[in-house]
Amino acid sequence: MDVEEAPNPEEQQGERVYLVPYWWWREAQGQEREAGGGIPYTASPAPSSYGGPMKIINTIFSSDLVFTLRRSTTTFSCTNPDDHQNNSRRQRQQQHDDAEQGCCSARSSYALLPADMWHHALRRHNDGAGLRKESDGNSSFEEDATVHVYPLKLRISVIRDTCIMTVKITKKDNANENYKRACKIFTVDSEMICIWDFSGQTNLIIMNEWNRMSQDGQRQADNEIFLEIQVYDLAESGTCENEGKKDDLALQQSRTTRSSYSASPVNNGSLEHKDSDFRFSGKCTGVGSLGLTGLENLGNTCFMNSAIQCLAHTPKLIKYFLGDYTREINRHNPLGMNGEIALAFGELLRKLWAPEKTPVTPHVFKGKLACFAPQFSGFSQHDSQELLAFLLDGLHEDLNRVKCKPYKEAKDACGRPDEEIADEYWKNHLARNDSIIVDICQGQYRSRLVCPVCNKVSVTFDPFMHLSLPLPSTTMRAMTVTVFSTDGSSVPSSYTVNVPKYGKSKDLIHALSIACSLRDDESLLVAEVYSNRIIHYLEDPSDSLSLIRDGDRLAAYRLVKDFENLPLVVFTHQCLKEQYLHSITSPRWKAFGVPLIASTSSVISGSTVRDLYFKLLKPFLESKVAALDVDQDNGKNSSSSEVTEMDMGSHVAYLEATADAAEEKDFMYEFQFYLNDEKCQMMHSKTMSEPISLTGLQKQLHVLVSWKDKAMGRYNISLLNFLPEIYKSELFAERPQESVSLYACLEAFLKEEPLGPEDMWYCPSCEKHQQASKKLDLWRLPEILVIHLKRFSYTQFTKNKLETFVDFPVHDLDLSRYIANKSTRPSDHYALYAVSNHYGNMGGGHYTAYVYHEGEEMWYDFDDRHVLPVSEDNVKSSAAYVLFYRRIQSNNSDP
Repeated sequence: MDVEEAPNPEEQQGERVYLVPYWWWREAQGQEREAGGGIPYTASPAPSSYGGPMKIINTIFSSDLVFTLRRSTTTFSCTNPDDHQNNSRRQRQQQHDDAEQGCCSARSSYALLPADMWHHALRRHNDGAGLRKESDGNSSFEEDATVHVYPLKLRISVIRDTCIMTVKITKKDNANENYKRACKIFTVDSEMICIWDFSGQTNLIIMNEWNRMSQDGQRQADNEIFLEIQVYDLAESGTCENEGKKDDLALQQSRTTRSSYSASPVNNGSLEHKDSDFRFSGKCTGVGSLGLTGLENLGNTCFMNSAIQCLAHTPKLIKYFLGDYTREINRHNPLGMNGEIALAFGELLRKLWAPEKTPVTPHVFKGKLACFAPQFSGFSQHDSQELLAFLLDGLHEDLNRVKCKPYKEAKDACGRPDEEIADEYWKNHLARNDSIIVDICQGQYRSRLVCPVCNKVSVTFDPFMHLSLPLPSTTMRAMTVTVFSTDGSSVPSSYTVNVPKYGKSKDLIHALSIACSLRDDESLLVAEVYSNRIIHYLEDPSDSLSLIRDGDRLAAYRLVKDFENLPLVVFTHQCLKEQYLHSITSPRWKAFGVPLIASTSSVISGSTVRDLYFKLLKPFLESKVAALDVDQDNGKNSSSSEVTEMDMGSHVAYLEATADAAEEKDFMYEFQFYLNDEKCQMMHSKTMSEPISLTGLQKQLHVLVSWKDKAMGRYNISLLNFLPEIYKSELFAERPQESVSLYACLEAFLKEEPLGPEDMWYCPSCEKHQQASKKLDLWRLPEILVIHLKRFSYTQFTKNKLETFVDFPVHDLDLSRYIANKSTRPSDHYALYAVSNHYGNMGGGHYTAYVYHEGEEMWYDFDDRHVLPVSEDNVKSSAAYVLFYRRIQSNNSDP
């Protein structure tokens, strides 16, 4: 501790005190006990002089970190330790152990060590790691450790109770970065922090501060002592050194038993180490609790954390990046990133596998990622699979052992065996691409194209880094659609049909045609209706039904065959409604009912439009004649068939039965017709006295019809307004969850299918682009198989997520029957070791990772900074998004 203002000449100026993690210091001691026991202090927030809202405001804007250090009551009394020389050694040791047990139950424990103790602890850790010592007695490990020591200036004052000190850390006394580090260490808002003092300096400060008080107990104005401690930031320096090829090099650290630890094995995103030894070797087995370190969420970076944790627990990647991987960095690769992504990822992985248990903050890696992949900059949510694809490709190019890529031209098959062609393709690929990523993550598949015209066959063998498998759907979906006639022959009827959940619009039209008994000379036009107008037509047979939600409403119109060649008249309706505004009633035009459609000739007049509209309204006429028959009792015998015939009669006949010619003329003026636009926002004409000709691309005439009060009473408006939702879910009703096996997904990926119009293949025989059929087969499998489940679908207007439960094997994924290569090859059996999960929807989802830890032989849930054990039964879920498998050697089937 450097004392800038020494209150007493007896203090040793210039003597340094180091703040280190308590567990790190105890490990250096082993089973030894220091002769002079440390004095434990507990930290707690200092009392604030502000109350109520001012306390919150002061917390937000104050740059001072203030807390109190109170000496523990379970250890020696608050006087000079020299007064206790008469205590027995056993009593002192028992008191020390009791204090240690109480203090170590705190969330974080630290030790204040004098310089000689700190150097001694470094040497003990150095000797345990087996590193080479320099001639001066200090190892290279010790020299590197000093780089991670930074000074922290404190303001300390002592109140009259000499067991308590007030410590203040301010930005004005420290560099901004040092202040941020201190805030991370001394977070005392919620949980206790324990500090052990083995230097004796705190006791000296207390005694000298007591002497500085006046006789009446009032402290002098200048009561703050400026102190500087050296903080050993083990979170930055604690990396696991590994030479890779030297199997005899190991790092062994023993941890003492702490009976006061919680029964839960994980605390604060890391595993609490119990009474056990662990070794870290080049094989990355038996690693104990290393690797169970969480990652801080920097703001919507859970997608990145999930992907990193899966890669950080890939066995050969661990061995590689904990070794001397910098020798293979290719800084001159134009396709790489100057080695910066590889360096950033390597340093991040080393921190995740260091003995330090504090969650790692991936600031540096996030910054490098944003530099070379701007799509991941900022703090928006992204896709973990897209990050994985970029990161694996970036690591490969940064670590590519090929400095100068030769040009390799693929030769034509010319009837040669597939095995020969595949080996040739793979050899050409390795001549340009050779890295740890290629060694463990890249496989090869066979692509077979057949021309539908000349039957020309083309076979290529291409590398892959991961497999993106579709999720086939077998679940049917119930959809309710209302069908309208376009000739006034019938009232609208609703039909519920079952269609594939992720089918196309042609599937819906086919099922609906059967349900409504569509004639051979008829076609169906399906439209989506919203706010009493048509907003979308399902004209394209390939439109996905997944874009139609359960709460939407669909109307289908029975039109003549090949109606696409005829103009359509689309009628929308409006009427006057009373509106209350500021206690004043005023009428206002409001849309109502389902739009009606009719086909017509290319030349339309105002009378033609009116006749079409009244024809479409026939099914909605109210039956006044039937009511008159009931009132006449037995005066007339009118059969039900006569009433039905009257109900479905023409509009003119109805008027003749209920009104005279003058009333009929008045009734005709109850409707007013306006030419309108497609969105029903612009009324162009009212009279429509002149003929209207539809030419060019204009295939629809939009007419807005205004209804007056008398017209509203003569038609059954409820039939015109009725349009049910596609699916009306029952309250608290749950649909069965769709399930599909991983093998079914793989079969859907490998099945033969025609290329899309946008992916036409140029046939060298036909010398033109053809819509060829394509068939994929797995040929060469990698040691690490990454499988991406295509849960997300994107269109121009919408984004959708499939919640299908994929049943994937955990212990034995058998791919032997999917490999086209029948020659001798490595094992085709794989075991799952990591899963990247996505929960929620497209807009507000969250990513986590399940990882199998070999050292603990159990699964863990990595949720940003939190790491918790998870049952193997819970690893399978509908949230599984990216699966990581490793090959099972033929002589070992244990995952």
